[in-house]
Amino acid sequence: MKYQRPQPVFGPVSSRRLGRSLGVDLVPFKTCSYDCIYCQLGRTTCKTVERKEWVPLDAVLDELKGKLACRPDYITLSGSGEPTLYSRLGELIAHLQAMTAVPVAVLTNGSLLWQKPVREEVALADVVLPSLDAPDAERFDFINRPHREITFERLVDGLEALRREFSGQYWLEVMLLGGYTALPAQVRQLADWTRRIRPDQVQLNTAVRPPAEEYAMAVPPERLAELARMFEPPAEVIAGGRNRRAAAASPLSGQAILALLRRRPCTVEHVAQGLLMKPAEVVKFLADLEAQGRVLGVRRDGQVFYRTTARASAAAACSRRSRTF
Repeated sequence: MKYQRPQPVFGPVSSRRLGRSLGVDLVPFKTCSYDCIYCQLGRTTCKTVERKEWVPLDAVLDELKGKLACRPDYITLSGSGEPTLYSRLGELIAHLQAMTAVPVAVLTNGSLLWQKPVREEVALADVVLPSLDAPDAERFDFINRPHREITFERLVDGLEALRREFSGQYWLEVMLLGGYTALPAQVRQLADWTRRIRPDQVQLNTAVRPPAEEYAMAVPPERLAELARMFEPPAEVIAGGRNRRAAAASPLSGQAILALLRRRPCTVEHVAQGLLMKPAEVVKFLADLEAQGRVLGVRRDGQVFYRTTARASAAAACSRRSRTF
């Protein structure tokens, strides 16, 4: 059976921070500098700090040209791995800004920002959204499980350096996990770091979707709201937020849903909002995909998240092996 290569452009996705976001996936699935215990995509299969042209730049630009008619709120460089591992990131951003007025966002774990060439490329974007998940080196190693070349000191140095050099919007995500970083002492440490880093916004998140490790526990919404007040100014709680744009009918197929679920587990509502489909239409497609063994529903905190199965992942892996450019 012949499979097509998964396309680098996906969505639009209903994003809690960026509205309808057209995603650009620049690295193979789970190619990352971290192996976070809370990752919604599971464990990292290729932990690396090697930067290279994982996807041909021309292929990305060609596909984006055909997708801009969906009129997204942002073009977001993110996906199923760490986007700063893409060696032509700066060229891609420059091409996008010449191609469209849609703002470009980079959703990054921030792990490579200690490298000046990476900062120079990232700083071309309109919005940069790095993350800080731990208040100290010990918890950083436990939660993020970084590549051996990445230390906590390098991470925070890079986050501070980017603020000095970047004039665009800088939104720092702080991931809080029950039992590890959600106690007052650790949150105070995180708040101290954010005062040093000086982002435009601090956004609190937690493990809402099914995580890589079962012991990565979510923090209840009411507790997140309390902890947000420990930041100056108070942080914004983004966990569980909803895009308020109404969904409409769409002819998109189950393949579009699979492409979305390969990057992030979603509820019926998430799929409907991101792809502008009616919820009833999404339910029918998901039921068919589940019957084929290609998706699986996982219950998490009273919600059902759908994710791709090993069968769907095997198909994607086969397509990557047989890709031709």
